[in-house]
Amino acid sequence: MKTIATLTMNPSLDISSSVPEVVPTDKLRCGKVLREPGGGGINVARAIYQLGGNAVAFYPAGGGTGQIVNEMLSKAGIATHPLPSQHLTRESFSVLDESSGEQYRFVLPGPKLCKAEWQRCMAEVVAKPGPDFLVISGSLPPGVPDDFYAEIAGRLQGSSTRLILDTSGEPFNKALKAGGIYLAKPNLNELEEFSGRKLDSEAEQEKVCAELIDSGACEAIALSLGKEGALLVAPGIRKRIDAIPTKVVSGVGAGDSFVAGMNLALFREQSLEEAFLYGMAAATAALVTPGTELCNLDDTNAYYQQLLERHPLGE
Repeated sequence: MKTIATLTMNPSLDISSSVPEVVPTDKLRCGKVLREPGGGGINVARAIYQLGGNAVAFYPAGGGTGQIVNEMLSKAGIATHPLPSQHLTRESFSVLDESSGEQYRFVLPGPKLCKAEWQRCMAEVVAKPGPDFLVISGSLPPGVPDDFYAEIAGRLQGSSTRLILDTSGEPFNKALKAGGIYLAKPNLNELEEFSGRKLDSEAEQEKVCAELIDSGACEAIALSLGKEGALLVAPGIRKRIDAIPTKVVSGVGAGDSFVAGMNLALFREQSLEEAFLYGMAAATAALVTPGTELCNLDDTNAYYQQLLERHPLGE
């Protein structure tokens, strides 16, 4: 049976609310509070489920917040593989300023994991038989070495598992240098940091992506360009699409929804180009949902049809 798994080393209990206006010193009376399980891989698993697929979420969980995350995921129908931790799972929160429409996101640091804890996470996620797809997504908490994702990539080389990488900083850089990644999804800043130079032109962006693929770092790159859209580079493929004009309600979860949409389409044996468009559609669908909500199926399918009309496959 084909499977998708996600790994979230720094999960969180995400809290979102709104206030009439963000001002200093005064008590800010919040409106309705929304609590959801979060963290890169967890969000990807949730979005995949909302798009009609299934994924198993691997993550360390500890304390009362970890238990809440477990219960929320189970109640939502998400398959989980929590790994016990002695530390309290972190919380993060976002606040919408109703007067300006601006959103403020506060991301708290994760708990420090001991060596035995992060080694167990690695052992569990690379155990055989592995999943068909493994999404390693999000930041690493304190205590976890920067080459953690790189070591996972190394252990999975030669296996049938296709690895999707969505992280940043040194964990991203070291994982790419280790090679063996199937799909990397950096944003422009992350790619510039990796390459050590500004990539202002389309030609420069495509060149760096092609060089990474030629080096064996990965088989394909989906480069997020924010308001400028996204770029897909793979052998024989250079596809650039513009962002769909829409009123952004919340940017939380758009990147994770992109990964979820693309992963699910690949899992369903659609082409890379089809998966790329579906990922972009899912990301757009997430932008029009409030707080920390992710994409939904109806909006994603509608945006996908728009993209197919604007960017016919094979062109």
